Amino acid sequence: MGSSVRELAGATPATRDRYIDLLRVASLGTVVLGHWLMAAVTTDGVGNLLAVVPGLQVMTWALQIMPVFFFVGGFSHALSYRSLRRKQPEGSTDSVYSAFLRARLQRLLRPTMVFILVWGAAALIVQLLGGGGGLTGVTLRLVAQPLWFIGIYLAMVAFTPPLLTLHDRYGWGAFAGLAGAAVAVDVLRFAAGVPYIEFLNFAFVWLAVHQLGFLRADGRIPRPALLAGIGLAAAVALVALGPYPLSMVGMPGEKISNMAPPTLALLCHGLWLVGAVELLRGPGARLVARPRVWRGVVAANGVAMTAFLWHLTAMLGVYGAMLALDVPLPEPASGAWWAQAPVRIAVAAVVTAGLVALFRTFERPVSAVPVRGSGPVSALGVTLCLFGVLGVSMVGFGGLLEGHTAMLIAVRVSAPAAVAMALGGWLLVERAGRRRSG
Repeated sequence: MGSSVRELAGATPATRDRYIDLLRVASLGTVVLGHWLMAAVTTDGVGNLLAVVPGLQVMTWALQIMPVFFFVGGFSHALSYRSLRRKQPEGSTDSVYSAFLRARLQRLLRPTMVFILVWGAAALIVQLLGGGGGLTGVTLRLVAQPLWFIGIYLAMVAFTPPLLTLHDRYGWGAFAGLAGAAVAVDVLRFAAGVPYIEFLNFAFVWLAVHQLGFLRADGRIPRPALLAGIGLAAAVALVALGPYPLSMVGMPGEKISNMAPPTLALLCHGLWLVGAVELLRGPGARLVARPRVWRGVVAANGVAMTAFLWHLTAMLGVYGAMLALDVPLPEPASGAWWAQAPVRIAVAAVVTAGLVALFRTFERPVSAVPVRGSGPVSALGVTLCLFGVLGVSMVGFGGLLEGHTAMLIAVRVSAPAAVAMALGGWLLVERAGRRRSG
């Protein structure tokens, strides 16, 4: 692996924006570290450190970094789609769309489907053996929760071509349209009490952040300090004067979450973060220009999705081993708990590295030629994947035999149905990129 990383790093074109790659790795790394730190496990169950110490919720204004990842995704998607269009000027839009979907989703879906299959099989075995209680039951639910990010990212990839067309025509106006729609949704939600309307902001809020990546690709964020200032001031005002909670991540038992579904406050938080990382662009670019740092970024990017998928498995496995070995679990947020935290995190990192070594092969791209006329198949596949993955994230892997369900938007979905949709959609996306013989 070392030689291949060195070769990839050495072959990087001078025109590549390495700072974007650094942001991708840093944002996922921050999410992983945040999850490890927030897990507050005791012999009584699994809690959230931010609920134990509410004053720490202000830290989410820096550590809720997912908007940066989606911003980076918008930048990369714009460059990728435009590159495909240039390479196939005479090709049909249909085949270009299919090629784009498969190119962007391959390294995302293959490790995700392996994760779902492995955990689905493990959950089935546990339940057939009569288990599924205590920490095991909580684990079967929690390990699936980060999959919401995969579902949202699938939607961003699927909508890139039409939204990029709107961007090319209207620029900041396209972003303003999505942001305005997010405002309207929250007004209808909180002022008029319209049921289920809030779920539309899963699209409007995150696609607006994604649209900022298009603007970045065209060099159209000239005043990041102004963007950060407006976003931060608006987020503070909304939280102080409106119905929005302080935390920018979901909290157990809260009536209103800024995350599920996303709110206008979270969109303003995204503006603040995008402006902030753009302000750091100069020093960040100089840092990643160092050969050793760049090799680290290249290596991390090669396994980032696998590490993200399995990091909660590692952390909950560490806690499970501690309980099995009767290792004392201090009261969350106590002095002993904080003293133990670095050791827990270090062990979780080692376990995650082992899981990455086991599953990283599924993150490697496999070459294929898109089949002409496969655009509708690709679109259907990514739609099924989107709802399937989101469904798994909502219902978890528990209750496979009992028919346990959870609410996905306005529809109840079971774990078997969600897994079937995800796998079926993935097979359709793969079929759309199958190499034809002859």
